Amino acid sequence: MKRNPYGTTKDGRALEALTLESENAACTILTYGAALASLTVPDRTGKGVDVVLGLGSLAHYEDNPDKCMGATVGRHANRIAGASFSLNGTEYPLAANDGPNNLHGGPTNFSTRVWTAEEVENGVRFTYVSPHMEEGFPGTLTAQVTYRLEGSTLTVQYRAVSDKDTLCSLTNHSYFNLNGHDSGSVLDHILTLHAQYYTPSDATAIPTGEIVPVKNTPMDFRTPTKLGERIDAPFQQLQWAKGYDHNYVVEGPVGVLRPAARLVSPESGIVLEVETTSPGVHLYTGNYLDGRPSGKGGVCYQPRDGVCLETQFYPDAIHHPNFPQPILCAGAVWEHTTVFRFSTET
Repeated sequence: MKRNPYGTTKDGRALEALTLESENAACTILTYGAALASLTVPDRTGKGVDVVLGLGSLAHYEDNPDKCMGATVGRHANRIAGASFSLNGTEYPLAANDGPNNLHGGPTNFSTRVWTAEEVENGVRFTYVSPHMEEGFPGTLTAQVTYRLEGSTLTVQYRAVSDKDTLCSLTNHSYFNLNGHDSGSVLDHILTLHAQYYTPSDATAIPTGEIVPVKNTPMDFRTPTKLGERIDAPFQQLQWAKGYDHNYVVEGPVGVLRPAARLVSPESGIVLEVETTSPGVHLYTGNYLDGRPSGKGGVCYQPRDGVCLETQFYPDAIHHPNFPQPILCAGAVWEHTTVFRFSTET
């Protein structure tokens, strides 16, 4: 592991960029947000390709509206309706930072925090202690995320404990582009999702509580399908979200590492396979990337220039008892794993 300075935050905290290298891949993670800033893997010709979008400087990470790019988000990934929830008979108001709803834990969620870093075998472990009532969530929560790079596989392991009952759903918010972060649209990428069902949402991206089949809808990725094939179909779910921004129910038992997604670039030949222990995977096609000149190398990321495959609990699960619940009881251990496995095909 290589450690290099990465500037100082506006409030004077020193940051680091930590680089992991294997025999054929490399990645850099920042102590700011425990964010994956770059991930280079070989294409079908053996040339290294940086396949994750990232921001060009610390100032951009601090000032960009999309603070979550590549970051570890929490305490609660995705949305909570009405920016509040009830737990053990107590109502907890939260910041409304996405219309009337709370998104990714609030405006100063884990993606804006400085994490400590320690080297582990083949990787690095980041730790952040979130104090009681930070962004409105009860309990002092100690969160850890460990990145391990072995060959062309990046494994992300999450662990959290709290001294009070609370909510916890952590994920990585990387945008992938298997043609290279600076190559434009991902609509040519071919996606397979191991999901027969998804959770439809209302106009504010809050799930209705239904779990419905993808069959015979533009939401169906059970067989390999180009992202752009049906993204503009006259289908209300896609029209409301300006593309895909939906939670899919990963087949198989929660807590068991199992296939969630497979993404292929016909151009580069790079294949990304995603496995997870989490109940869901959220497909987001970067519909709100806004072209700001803040990407690596001055790149202006436009809508649909990256695709997220966020492994997590379902959005707004706390308000839907039929969903797997993101409740972490005091003293219990919250653990989940996501694997990003890269290869090539001809």
